[in-house]
Amino acid sequence: MLFDLRSRRSACGALAMLVALSVAGCSGGVANPVDPDRARVALKSALDHWKSGGDPLSMPTSATPMTVQDLEWQSGAKLVDYEVLGDGEPADANLRVKVKLTLAGKGKNAEKTVNYLVTTSPAVTVFRDAMRR
Repeated sequence: MLFDLRSRRSACGALAMLVALSVAGCSGGVANPVDPDRARVALKSALDHWKSGGDPLSMPTSATPMTVQDLEWQSGAKLVDYEVLGDGEPADANLRVKVKLTLAGKGKNAEKTVNYLVTTSPAVTVFRDAMRR
């Protein structure tokens, strides 16, 4: 009985490894290059939408369809203003852009500088870079 359980686990492990290796081999290995101009337009569109009180979940159906992930925005933070700092730098298939956000706070506004990763292909995405502050 113990032998059968070990055999099944080994077989399942080998099968999982085979599937993982075959899936990894399917990609061309080259990421889609980012279109910096399109990425900057997408970021500005997302931030303008936030500033106007829009919901990040409505961005996939906006004039510039995209997926947006920003935990502060999603949790209800109010964007008073923003400043894009520079043109950004390509990072793999993303454009990493530094932005100074001014968020509404109790009594006074709070400023913070954050980074966004914007992808333009195969789909437009704007994600807050949690790894860089």
